[in-house]
Amino acid sequence: MTIHHHGNSAACEKLETSEALLTLAPFWQALEQATPASPMQHFIWNSACSAVLPNVSGIAVHVIRTGPKSGAIAPLVNSERYVGSLETLGLRSLYEPSDFLYSDRAALQALVSALAATGTPLFLGRVPAGSPTVEAVREAYQGRGPVIVRNSEPYPRILLDETWRDPLSHFNAGRCSDFRRSLRRAEKLGEVSLDILSPTPNELEPLLEEAFAVEAANWKGRNGSALAVDEVRGRFFRDYAARASEAGILRLCFLRIGGRAAAMQLAVECNGSFWLFKIGYRDEFAKCSPGMLLIAETIRYSAEKGLSSYEFLGTAEEWTRLWTSDEHPCVSIRAYPLRMPGIKALAADAVQFAGRRLHRAMAVR
Repeated sequence: MTIHHHGNSAACEKLETSEALLTLAPFWQALEQATPASPMQHFIWNSACSAVLPNVSGIAVHVIRTGPKSGAIAPLVNSERYVGSLETLGLRSLYEPSDFLYSDRAALQALVSALAATGTPLFLGRVPAGSPTVEAVREAYQGRGPVIVRNSEPYPRILLDETWRDPLSHFNAGRCSDFRRSLRRAEKLGEVSLDILSPTPNELEPLLEEAFAVEAANWKGRNGSALAVDEVRGRFFRDYAARASEAGILRLCFLRIGGRAAAMQLAVECNGSFWLFKIGYRDEFAKCSPGMLLIAETIRYSAEKGLSSYEFLGTAEEWTRLWTSDEHPCVSIRAYPLRMPGIKALAADAVQFAGRRLHRAMAVR
């Protein structure tokens, strides 16, 4: 399907099936290479979302092409919550920061203008606060209806430099002592070794099974949030890991004690950064803090490779704040064109927002 937007020379395409999305791969990947992009903006992430995640209402990926390697892509899905609305593909299931992919601001503005011209409500979550997408949506929907931008949960990161080749140099004496004590405890149980692997597709399956098993061998397995027992996210990360392995960006990391995997990480390395998606450890090694020992080693690895940042992704937690207070701010963007779908969505959100405020006010009393 093609949406013609008369204010721009380029037509806006709309792709509505996983099969149609495959035809976009060459252009999408050329656009990735021409502009800095996070893994969540990559074709392999979004194609895994469209192929695996439960998108009952169907995908609605919008594209503007201004050249062989220039243009803009909006990875969207039809909202199940509000009929006739669009939201970020994969956000509900994975909740990772996301954004449109674009080669330049003109292409981004053309894409968002085409979306606004359809009169479709637009819900974008966890967009980096400094992204040009924020202002592009405000401009495109000006005069069409309200745009509400609210703070969303930030994600933690470390901006790396040479000093991170020795991660413990960033801690006080007490924290360094804790780490050394954990390492001594681990060494008493057996030889401590590190694997940072970039498996080929043929090597992937047993290593991924090992990583999933480690991640589930603690409270995550017991409460059902581990990938080995979470059917939706487990299926997604199996599919995504296979695609990332083929692309050469997957990193499976293990801290081994006496030959057994005590901690794991599922990550990718791209765009000059280390992106950490999943971590886990075996409960039986908890007194050795194997997960924290592994974090230290993958930070060291990233600094030694000259990467620019270590991206924790997810949301800030107590354990991430031991490593960094630097958090990348994010916002949610909600655009409500003053047509029936937008008016209905705005009214429903207003009621929900008022209900949350009332609940918080009652809780304070």
